[in-house]
Amino acid sequence: MNDIINTLKGSLLSTGMRGLAGPLLIVMILSMMVLPLPPFLLDILFTFNIALAIMVLLVAMNTTKPLDFAVFPAVLLISTLLRLSLNVASTRVVLLEGHTGPAAAGKVIESFGHFLVGGNYTVGLVVFIILVIINFVVITKGAGRIAEVGARFTLDAMPGKQMAIDADLNAGLIGEDVARKRRSEVAQEAEFYGAMDGASKFVRGDAVAGIMIMLINVIGGLVVGMLQHDLDLATATKNYTLLTIGDGLVAQIPALVISTAAGMVVSRVASEQNIGQQLSHQLVSNPHVIVLTAAIIGMLGMIPGMPHFAFLMLAGAMGWFAYYLMQVAQRAQVKEQEVETQEVAIPEAAEASWEDVSQVDVLGLEVGYRLIALVDKAQDGDLLRRIKGIRKKFTQDMGFLPPPVHIRDNLDLSPNSYRITLKGAEIGSGEAYAQQLLAINPGNVSGTLPGTPTKDPAFGLPAIWIEQNLRDQAQALGYTVVDAGTVVATHMSHLIQTYAAELLGRQELQQLLDHLGKIAPKLTEDLIPNLLPFTTVQKVLQNLLDEGMHIRDMRTILETLAEHAPKTQDATVLTSLVRIGLGASIVQQYYPSSQELQVIGMDKELEYVLGQALQAGGSAIEPGLANTLLNEARAAAEAQERLGLPTVLLVPGGLRDLLSRFLKRAIPQLKVISQEEVPGFKTIRVTAMVGGRA
Repeated sequence: MNDIINTLKGSLLSTGMRGLAGPLLIVMILSMMVLPLPPFLLDILFTFNIALAIMVLLVAMNTTKPLDFAVFPAVLLISTLLRLSLNVASTRVVLLEGHTGPAAAGKVIESFGHFLVGGNYTVGLVVFIILVIINFVVITKGAGRIAEVGARFTLDAMPGKQMAIDADLNAGLIGEDVARKRRSEVAQEAEFYGAMDGASKFVRGDAVAGIMIMLINVIGGLVVGMLQHDLDLATATKNYTLLTIGDGLVAQIPALVISTAAGMVVSRVASEQNIGQQLSHQLVSNPHVIVLTAAIIGMLGMIPGMPHFAFLMLAGAMGWFAYYLMQVAQRAQVKEQEVETQEVAIPEAAEASWEDVSQVDVLGLEVGYRLIALVDKAQDGDLLRRIKGIRKKFTQDMGFLPPPVHIRDNLDLSPNSYRITLKGAEIGSGEAYAQQLLAINPGNVSGTLPGTPTKDPAFGLPAIWIEQNLRDQAQALGYTVVDAGTVVATHMSHLIQTYAAELLGRQELQQLLDHLGKIAPKLTEDLIPNLLPFTTVQKVLQNLLDEGMHIRDMRTILETLAEHAPKTQDATVLTSLVRIGLGASIVQQYYPSSQELQVIGMDKELEYVLGQALQAGGSAIEPGLANTLLNEARAAAEAQERLGLPTVLLVPGGLRDLLSRFLKRAIPQLKVISQEEVPGFKTIRVTAMVGGRA
């Protein structure tokens, strides 16, 4: 027990020390501005400043995306504050001890002021000013501008990125955890560019402060040296100017390195490679470019008066490197051809057999030849992974595992077309462009885009096929931007939800019952086939799926069937009884969090007429009455939609099946529930009426 307590104490102490590390570092940096530091300690701190700058630069070059170095704005601020504190501390030492010689402020400042510029303060002054101009005018200003533009475009694109994440989540391509992580990354990216935009102002101010500190040190040193230490003008100028230039250089070189790192972080395009890998793959991977460069350098080297040795040596080295790259590429190509052209013995023609009979795929996806890249892993196609995600989400939502999707190319289709089939028959088709993006208009966009107008194949929304470089602009205008793979996957997800009833075949149902038998064996062992035949159970479940319901609650479904099977074997009657047993789930599906159900009602007179027609043995509605009922139901559904309420029609139990079948095709958004399906703890309010007024 004591060991556990000690371990917890040690963990808490370690956590507390890590939490105090940041504040302690800032306090120590600020104290350097006030407390006098000896030259030896200044040498250590200046060396640490240089090491910190190099480390930050190397980390920036090895990141694959800006968020991998999200702490960079804070590091930029701390390093700038450290340099300014060192400037203040070194200024104090220079002015107090500068009369003793160039080594008064430590060996580091002496080295930068003497060896790097040859002890010539005029040269040192020029070098210092050039470094400040490079840092201030070129690197810092450019990095700040990139960060500013990046922050603006990232903020403008946030709504479109969020909608794209929601679209992937709804299509089953990603899970809730992945969606939450992506939303967090989108927000962090906007915060990062905003912080970089502000942090770049610190670097710019640091460059200005460096020039002002240098002037103050030179003037203050001359005054102190000549008036307080009785030095002549030449000696005072030499001592204090060299010390000031050394101090400025030892601060500006790390500042230049940090600014370069900032420019690399904000100017790079996110990919799976760091900067070194991108340079090697994109800059020097093409031997033809290197050959042309070597030829141009070689011709320049043969011009009279040019440094022949340097130019011709570089041209020769580049030519050898291009030859080496060509040899590597040629060996890889030969090896690939050897694998592809392995000799295979041609078999003799065999007699026809049952193996030649091919079965029709339950679910199929046929693609034109330009869409093959979407399903080819060698070409980074991720449509197969997306379809796996769709099947998994369908299984979780509907309660059974659908058949696998068989994908093949079809040369009879146009190059950019695809076709989705169910048992060999086409149930959906569309066009997709592998190298373009689909910008979908959700109804509230603020501008137009150049591209090919079309419609979203899944839901019929207006959309435009655009080039990939217009993604950020489209998202900023409010479009939902998806790639071609997502278009096909979303269309397929919508269709398998629509045709869920036909996907529940005997094999799928048997697999479902086998799985359920392992969890609750008593639910199935007495029902099938003792009380109900297998086909009747399948028909009941297909009826439920056809009504847009899931069958996840198999316990309630099978218990209801077992209860009523001795009385009736009619699948339609059993479906109605099962719906009553699932009433709470049905109402929850349409009214997720409402205690009051705002529904469409039916006029009592119309209910009576329809009831009489059913009692007379009719299974269809008289044409004139059918036309009136259809118009009334459509008007009531439109009124309900204008109020922003679910389009649910509440009818007596005896009419539900007839009206559901009749209205399903004409008004697919209208759902019909029976009064017996409404739980007793729910209240009902009629907000629209079929055949009368509410």
